[in-house]
Amino acid sequence: MNPFELKPVDINKTIENWDELYPKSYNLCDISPYTKTRIVLMNGTEYEAVKFSHQFSRNCNNNDLRRQIALTRRIEQQQQKKISNLKPINETLLEHTITYEQLAVDLTARLAQRDPDQNVVNALNFALLEDFDHLYRYSDLLEMEYGVLPEKLVGRYTEIMPGRPTIAHHRYPFDSIKCFTDYKNASSITKLDIAIITAAEQQTMNYYMNIGMFYSSDLGRKLYQEIGMVEEQHVSQYESLMDPNLSWLENLLLHEYTECYLYYSCFKDETDPYIKKIWECYFEYEVAHLHKAVELLKKYENKDWNEVIPDGNFPELLKLGPNIEYVRRILENTVSYTAVREDYVPLKDVPSDFDFYTYQEIVNQDVKCVPSHLVIDEYIRKHGCDYRFEVEENPIKLLRNRRCDNTCVGRFPMEKCEKECKK
Repeated sequence: MNPFELKPVDINKTIENWDELYPKSYNLCDISPYTKTRIVLMNGTEYEAVKFSHQFSRNCNNNDLRRQIALTRRIEQQQQKKISNLKPINETLLEHTITYEQLAVDLTARLAQRDPDQNVVNALNFALLEDFDHLYRYSDLLEMEYGVLPEKLVGRYTEIMPGRPTIAHHRYPFDSIKCFTDYKNASSITKLDIAIITAAEQQTMNYYMNIGMFYSSDLGRKLYQEIGMVEEQHVSQYESLMDPNLSWLENLLLHEYTECYLYYSCFKDETDPYIKKIWECYFEYEVAHLHKAVELLKKYENKDWNEVIPDGNFPELLKLGPNIEYVRRILENTVSYTAVREDYVPLKDVPSDFDFYTYQEIVNQDVKCVPSHLVIDEYIRKHGCDYRFEVEENPIKLLRNRRCDNTCVGRFPMEKCEKECKK
């Protein structure tokens, strides 16, 4: 599939009326977990498109060009509104959060397994273990406060157990910035993967920033606050992988191409007939937007689209699904890593006076007050052990104890953690 070779519809025909714009929400009882994750993914993709377009407009002094991107932006705003309203009214914020974190785990794992750029793979694998632990923390809160079993929400496709503990995720801001990718030498898969994961993590960050204060308990509000700060780190990490040397119009072209790719992937992968039609429709809309970006790039920079995207044919399509064995392997091999400037390093190789420890001492001054620990500690106090869904025991021995939340792994070298556990 090459969207550049398709004949686009008239862009004005991609504007929807109010009746068309408000969709039928999915049924919580029979919806596939991966249909829900696709909805969250595409909601985030459209949000990224809109945010980028606004920043483009604020940095452009040509009103004719700004009018053209305003037209596309208005339509993508409509698409975002329709997709977001596929979520039913009776789905709680916390239930929806489980979908966000399942997407974060399985999307990140899928991208890491296919990307040819090791720098990108390292970034994906590092954040993967953190999103995996977030799923565990939110799941315990959900079962504790609502009595809902998260394993049913994720369809038992994604395990729910400790990853790198959330308390260990808090790092000095300097360590979120990584080496950018030279897109002239990068594969189409790498360009797409960076765009996709940045949009997805940004959507999660924005969701937690905006809905956390509406949660019904102080414990939940605190957890959203803490994990929202980790999502800020993830967005900073992923966006730093982007090539900063592209022009605004080259970036616009890549955004529209990414949207075409994702809608087509969702269309091919979708099992719900009603939602499948939405993906198909919006793929056609995005082809029109892509061709408008081609036109603008040629008009204002005299560049052809294939100077930015040499091969317009879609690479391997994105297919969401289980990644249990992969996540377990990454957990086993890198749970005790932290970020050190552009790299990811075992804690045993990190100096004791490094910024990571300084930041940890500030934000985690009293471990007993850290929200992610408080949630598990409270669950254990009420039920005797934590809530998990595991296909077998955790590959990290120190994370197997269900009667005590480990706050050492990922913060200190494993040798020190093992000594502490023996006391």
